[in-house]
Amino acid sequence: MSLPQAARIDALISTLQRYEHAYYVLDAPLVPDAEYDRLYLALQALESEHPSLLRGDSPTQRVGGQAVAAFGQVRHALPMLSLGNVFNLQELAAFDKRCADTLGVPCVLYGAELKFDGLAVTLRYENGVLVQAATRGDGAVGEDVTHNMRTVKNVPLALLQGAGPPPAVLEVRGEVLMTRADFAALNAKQAANEQKTFVNPRNAAAGSLRQLDPRVTAQRPLTFCAYGVGEHSFNPAPSSHSAMLAALTALGLPVYQTPQLCAGADELQAFYEAVGKNRDALPFDIDGVVYKVNDYAQQTQLGFVSRAPRFAVAHKFPAQEQMTTLLTIDVQVGRTGTLTPVARLAPVFVGGVTVSNATLHNEGEIHRKQLMVGDTVIVRRAGDVIPEVVQSVAHLRQGEYRPYVLPRTCPVCQSATAQEEDGVQVRCINNLHCPAQLKQGLWHFAQRRAMDIDGLGDKLVDQLVDCGWLTEIADLFDPAVINIPRLTQLERFGEKSAQNLMAAIEAAKTRPLERLIYGLGIRHVGESTARDLAAQYGNLASLLAADLDSLLAVRDVGEVVAQSLLAYCADPAVRTMLARLADCGLNPPPITVARDTAHPLFGKTVVLTGTLQTLARDDAAAQLRALGATVAGSVSKKTHFVVAGEAAGSKLDKAQALGVPVVDEAVLVGWLASNH
Repeated sequence: MSLPQAARIDALISTLQRYEHAYYVLDAPLVPDAEYDRLYLALQALESEHPSLLRGDSPTQRVGGQAVAAFGQVRHALPMLSLGNVFNLQELAAFDKRCADTLGVPCVLYGAELKFDGLAVTLRYENGVLVQAATRGDGAVGEDVTHNMRTVKNVPLALLQGAGPPPAVLEVRGEVLMTRADFAALNAKQAANEQKTFVNPRNAAAGSLRQLDPRVTAQRPLTFCAYGVGEHSFNPAPSSHSAMLAALTALGLPVYQTPQLCAGADELQAFYEAVGKNRDALPFDIDGVVYKVNDYAQQTQLGFVSRAPRFAVAHKFPAQEQMTTLLTIDVQVGRTGTLTPVARLAPVFVGGVTVSNATLHNEGEIHRKQLMVGDTVIVRRAGDVIPEVVQSVAHLRQGEYRPYVLPRTCPVCQSATAQEEDGVQVRCINNLHCPAQLKQGLWHFAQRRAMDIDGLGDKLVDQLVDCGWLTEIADLFDPAVINIPRLTQLERFGEKSAQNLMAAIEAAKTRPLERLIYGLGIRHVGESTARDLAAQYGNLASLLAADLDSLLAVRDVGEVVAQSLLAYCADPAVRTMLARLADCGLNPPPITVARDTAHPLFGKTVVLTGTLQTLARDDAAAQLRALGATVAGSVSKKTHFVVAGEAAGSKLDKAQALGVPVVDEAVLVGWLASNH
């Protein structure tokens, strides 16, 4: 794989991750919603063309953002998946054809419905009583918002009995939103009380639901609309999506409207156009429509790709455009040192969002669009999601304008920069000592999928770097640098918070090797590659001693990844930092790769479902892989075993339907402890 594609993927992931964190975790978007879709689709296309460069931390491999520390975490019994997008009739027709061809039928029947512009949540009912509510989070783990959802007036605290008792377990998936009328009234009230007003109904709904004090949420006019289910125990279970929504309605759950049944792409397109014409008359905002294959058996046959279903897709509305002024161009420095120019715009309201920032990607993009500071520019919200500067309106220029030139030194640390081989990206070469790269690297190191240092978020990282305490990752583990007396000197950081952070740092010392490798933020090394490297080398010392031929022998490691690893491991500053980490007690348990082909798990495909009592899911998966097994996310005829914990759901049902052997956690623990 040549460097240009790898560098482009790296830059896209870095930009998308920054926007996701600000949007989903902080509820404080750096930019509005439309540029994200364009970048996401570009990344998706590159990853499809070059699957060897697919990274575990890519936004295409996950859904949504992380849960904030202030709320308890809820692991979803079934993942809350996102949908793929289509933007035109050609893409819609291709989706319909794929479904029909896979199912072997001349025409597919779909349920078509509105795509709400709110916050995705799941409600869990047990024996008809609401026991838990959670946000989508990252798709696997969300935030516990049970107390807040209890204040939403159209959410039933107990389900209707109907013709019989409700199912013992029912997870209802839906959207929390705010109507336009309620949004206007709320903003008027906020302004009258000299309080912050909200930009749009979606942000108002998200901010209201994620209040730490449920009494605040109770004062906000929130509405819930159900659109599907997660884990459930209907007996008999509805056989279609439309029948399931009818069952939810009968139980007293708020379903906005019955999905319209459409046969084939032409009827779907007609539904899309009819909704588009009446969009402004709806009581709430939508950003498109959703099509789902109606029959559940056909949905199962179509299955999933990555973390999105093959049987459903979102059809986004066209871009909305406005003109504004390009005030200036700033430069942001990413985790790997990439310099990304960012347009600072005179705020403009585009498609329900106030736009004041937009990424410009690179210097070449600025020149291609002929953008100059002071220009009147067209800003678009493509797909109603992320904004982009489309072009300048050159005929409106008055006076002298100068072409933009990207700084040739890092705007943060003033170090030299270097242009990538693709001639597109420019990077700060100060690596470990650039404060901007250090902050991004520390946040990446501490995230849940890496070293999982709970409490070490963006704001705290900024404080610790800005005050000079953290100059490299190893400082985190040095008790002379980070300790309770020092931490309690920080603003709004009490004794309990300091104790919790120190405990999280201590726990990180024994995280698995694959998590450490991923957390170090080595260019082009994502979660999957980190896992393969850990399995191949077993310990950090062996990885540091690896040569090119050895690295190229690792699964999915090509020339670009291997050269990146060699450069990283050869850096004297890196070696000093890693030695210091070891001196501070960071000691991942060594990995012994199983070579016993007689082991019952060697070469087998295993699926985990339900809640495990003695093992964390990630730890169980890591141990299975170390024994030579493949851990899959869905059940198929190729699955050898399903390990079913408590509250196992549809995966267990599918395994039983396909005749796949099902074992409990005790059997799994026995396998992991055995040598044969």
